[in-house]
Amino acid sequence: MPVIRILGIDPGLRNMGWGVIDTEGSKLSFVACGSIHSVGEDALSERLRQLYVGLQAVIEAHRPGEAAVEETFVNRDPQGTLKLGQARGIALVVPALAGLTVAEYSANLVKKTVTGTGHAEKQQIGMMLKVLLPRSTAASADAADALAVAVTHAQHRASQALAARLGLKAS
Repeated sequence: MPVIRILGIDPGLRNMGWGVIDTEGSKLSFVACGSIHSVGEDALSERLRQLYVGLQAVIEAHRPGEAAVEETFVNRDPQGTLKLGQARGIALVVPALAGLTVAEYSANLVKKTVTGTGHAEKQQIGMMLKVLLPRSTAASADAADALAVAVTHAQHRASQALAARLGLKAS
């Protein structure tokens, strides 16, 4: 089975988490993780540029074959939601421009895939990542969330491939 390198992205305007794993069949291996920070109170366009350049550098450094992005939820602050949506646009377009297929997963599905429950706390996700990726070094919640997105993609891409081989429609 070929090794597939997956980039998981947790979109954020101030901190965009990223995590890279390798998957070979059902075996998962930690590669790297971190956060891209947009600095200061600069204009929104400058902060988005910082995220764009930072994510481009991650892709160039780690050469993933696929990417996955966590979907965002709409909160009560329309301005905050709009800004987060723009950061999410960066998370979607940078991998696409690099030629990667980009999958999207809801936060509840990510939590359920990693912990077994769709309403898990961040601490539970971190603990399960230590089990699934013992060498992981996620120093922030954003990086851990991004690794969880990558793990989710690895699990779901495997079940989708199996369903395709069996001629079934994947859920």
